[in-house]
Amino acid sequence: MNIKKSILIRVRIAFLAVVVFAISVGAKVGHIQFVEGEKWIKMGSEISFDYKKVKATRGNIFSDNGSLLATSLPFYKVAMDPTLAKEEIFREGIDSLSLLLSRYYKDRSATDYKRMIRDARLGNKQYLVVNRKQINYQAKKEMSTWPIFREGRLRGGVLFEKIDVRYRPFSHLSRRTIGFVNENGNGAGLEYSFEKALGGQDGEALFQKIAGGTWKPVFDANNIKSIDGLDIQTTLDINLQDVAETALYDAMKGHDADEGTVVVMEVKSGEIKAISNLSSDGHGDYVEKFNHAIGGSFEPGSTYKLVTMMALLEDTGVQLNDKIETGNGEYFFYNRKVRDHDEGGYGTITVQRAFEVSSNIAMAKLADKHFGLKPEKFVEYADRLHLSKPLGLQITGESSPKIPRPKDKDWSGISLPWMSYGYGFEMSPMHTLALYNAVANDGKMIKPIIVKRIMKADEVVEEFDAEVLNSKICSKRTLNQLKLLLESVVDQGTASNLKNAHYRIAGKTGTAQILEKGKYTKKYVTSFVGYFPAHEPKYSAIVLVKNPRGIYQYGNSVAGPVFKRIADNIYSRDLQLHQAMEKKSVGEPGVFPTIRAGRQEELVMLCNELGVSNHSTTDEEWIKAVKNGNSVVWRKNQVIKGLVPDVQGMTLRDAIYLLEKNGLRVSVQGRGRVSEQSLSPGTRISKGARIYLQLS
Repeated sequence: MNIKKSILIRVRIAFLAVVVFAISVGAKVGHIQFVEGEKWIKMGSEISFDYKKVKATRGNIFSDNGSLLATSLPFYKVAMDPTLAKEEIFREGIDSLSLLLSRYYKDRSATDYKRMIRDARLGNKQYLVVNRKQINYQAKKEMSTWPIFREGRLRGGVLFEKIDVRYRPFSHLSRRTIGFVNENGNGAGLEYSFEKALGGQDGEALFQKIAGGTWKPVFDANNIKSIDGLDIQTTLDINLQDVAETALYDAMKGHDADEGTVVVMEVKSGEIKAISNLSSDGHGDYVEKFNHAIGGSFEPGSTYKLVTMMALLEDTGVQLNDKIETGNGEYFFYNRKVRDHDEGGYGTITVQRAFEVSSNIAMAKLADKHFGLKPEKFVEYADRLHLSKPLGLQITGESSPKIPRPKDKDWSGISLPWMSYGYGFEMSPMHTLALYNAVANDGKMIKPIIVKRIMKADEVVEEFDAEVLNSKICSKRTLNQLKLLLESVVDQGTASNLKNAHYRIAGKTGTAQILEKGKYTKKYVTSFVGYFPAHEPKYSAIVLVKNPRGIYQYGNSVAGPVFKRIADNIYSRDLQLHQAMEKKSVGEPGVFPTIRAGRQEELVMLCNELGVSNHSTTDEEWIKAVKNGNSVVWRKNQVIKGLVPDVQGMTLRDAIYLLEKNGLRVSVQGRGRVSEQSLSPGTRISKGARIYLQLS
């Protein structure tokens, strides 16, 4: 026999006992008829009992530092059984109680409250809602001291019915990401995605249906108590979230755009530190009503050219200093025109320059030439980079990319050229960010995460780490060249307006025309995706703004400034990104001066002058120093034409001479000898490429 039936039987037995007692003392009792299930008839009136759900208190949602993003606050509906209070207590307290209720709710007079409660008592009404306005916990504590109410539930008849209300301390901040769950169990965001943990386990209690269709709780020891939900701690940085949301909002407002999204992620951990999604409300303002970053699908435009370059560098003999003819800015593929941004075109340029200026013609011609007979090989890169299926994020509602295949019935001769510069397919902004983050993360592609752990108070119930999707997206050589391309876009390409003197940004602009009813319009989706600082990336981010209006309608002028504003703010707050003050070099006392690498003739002369024993194992002009006891041994530092030389340990003078002799342009930070170089030794040199040296 289940608990529900057991309780109903017990209630019926108790009621029969009352009836039997009444008969034994000569009371008049009407006909009593039990009805199978949950009700019986007493004296011509129906009394019903039923089990009803008792909602568990939802768990909290925290930011990365423990700030509350969402919590459940207890509110109460005030009701009472006016028949329970003894006559003396009721008579002495009703006037004061009525006056206090009138002063608190300010919706009716003390006389009206007194009449309402007295009439319910005289009418033997056992459940009266005093006021439907909910009160908070402090008000509940105060009311518990009022006349009649202070006698409690059994002697005073007061009933404070708890109702949990979801509260967001930061109001609209990251509203869509936090999400909601409605009464029907539907919802969005973290609230819905982690419903099993946050929702807890609802209880069950017996209720009695009384006059007026109202259900009154019947307190019983066998009621099933609810179990409160667990807490979740997110990866969101509330300060960075505010910066990102404000930067996006201001840009949307300034450009009168339709939709926008921004996501900021930590490169190594894959933790999403900020995510904002805005949509026009149709009245000149913006609200969070859809998660474009995760659930949106957009043609990526020129940001996809990174994939095209990866395919070309990995599978063909294309070099960055190869020449490509782009003509006057227009080129036809099967009677379909491809255009470049600059009127008049770029003429004959290098492959690297084509990427810097984002030439559609160059990408289309290169893809068609090298993959035209094997387009499936090109499309395979979308699969390898996890761009052709959902990433499997922690938030539900992720969109599925739409990637064309050579076997599709609508695949044609223009499909591959169009795809090479980001048209003819769709994917989410989060897919694009995951790809660029992989480049910043030395080729390791990881799944972004937004929830770090599930907790019960201070106890960790479950912890999450970023899953590795691809441990090596391409060869080291290709990766170095991709990094060079992304830095050069900001250094001397379409995003040169983002360049600054304090730290370096690497990334790519994107501008894609919007397809409506099968035709491309003069509306655009503008984007910028990248990472910073370029040589030791800590953060990656993507900004996307749909349909900006006005004279600025390109990625560098709409989305790019949002990215830079966020990056500037992070740089100003994160002291670990700043260059540390230079320490004085202290050599090993009494042994050697600082001798690491350089020209053999000069280093031998220096050691001889200082009386340092030195020996050579090579006749090469350029050498490296190796300590051997109290002597220095010179080892070969091979310099091969066309390959990036190893200049680490050299003086700035020697390094510049060697690098510029090999056709590289040099940028320098710091003082002293070369401690780091941006291009790996042995990498093939692209003529006119830039290398960055860190001195210490």
